[in-house]
Amino acid sequence: MTGPDRVAGAADAGAAAGADAGADADASPAAARPEPPLLRVVAALFVAGLAFRGPILMVGPLLPEIQVDLAISHGVAGLLSAIPVLCMALLAPLGPVLAGSIGATRAVAACLAAVGAFGVLRAIVPGPAPVILLTVGLGLGMGVVGPIMPMVVRRAAPRHPELGTGAYVMGYLIGATVSTAVAIPLAAALGGWRWAVGVAAACAFASLAGWWLLAPHDGHERRVAPRRPVLPWRRPIAWLIGVAFGLESALFYGAVSWLTTIFGERGWSAHDAGNLTALFASLGIVATVTAPFYADRLGSRRRQLAGAALLSLVGAIGVATGSGASDPFAVPSVSGSGCSSRLP
Repeated sequence: MTGPDRVAGAADAGAAAGADAGADADASPAAARPEPPLLRVVAALFVAGLAFRGPILMVGPLLPEIQVDLAISHGVAGLLSAIPVLCMALLAPLGPVLAGSIGATRAVAACLAAVGAFGVLRAIVPGPAPVILLTVGLGLGMGVVGPIMPMVVRRAAPRHPELGTGAYVMGYLIGATVSTAVAIPLAAALGGWRWAVGVAAACAFASLAGWWLLAPHDGHERRVAPRRPVLPWRRPIAWLIGVAFGLESALFYGAVSWLTTIFGERGWSAHDAGNLTALFASLGIVATVTAPFYADRLGSRRRQLAGAALLSLVGAIGVATGSGASDPFAVPSVSGSGCSSRLP
């Protein structure tokens, strides 16, 4: 998985475990209940995960059009991507509280409904202020759901935590990649960024329907007392990890938000610049599939993190200093022909 989602999953799992530690004491009959079918749980987590990253990453390829339509600066436009990410960081502690109040299954459903409803409204309202305000609502659903997904995994698939976690993370990645790839073609086909963003947000309701049909429903969920997780404020290693991966998240989401604009200003067509952003997002799928096979064979975690940081630094410097190409798919002209061709 991508760095941000990998760390978010670990942090969310820690928060969920802290909440579940007390919850299990209040719901002792849970241990006697049979586990739901594993395939059904995995499918439910995957379907739900599809809706929780696309609305952020879809903004990047459409940002130039959004800026022109709303007449906003680069700084204001950046809020459309920054706000949901900040919500993921600041609102995650509310996830276990919500899950303890109404149950984890209903809590995920509520977050999906929030993403869909606020996303559709954001595509309709005029003016930059309402769009930004509704982005906060969108981020609310994305931020609160973070710790709830590991809680579902822990209770519905306790003997297969890796499979359960991988299911919703893969949903995150595939949803993000598809949304990024179709953003510009969808906007061109439907007549603008609002239609594209609205259709993508409406897909959250399809995920909601799939989640409600597939997810495990526990009649005892409402009996669990809501508990706020205890965060490791006094542990230096926690601050170090938070800063390191917070910076990585800033790099990832910053790149997704601005790659299209950067290379568009360097002469790339909107379609090609959008495809570059989609390619960048899709690399997370490759990392998710391959990293577990090599993580225990390539030295310590410190060396792995240092290598990843070095690659990120080199890439960021390359993007910042590179001049780009006016047509990345152009074929050099054949000598004497006086013309050039373009790959289909």
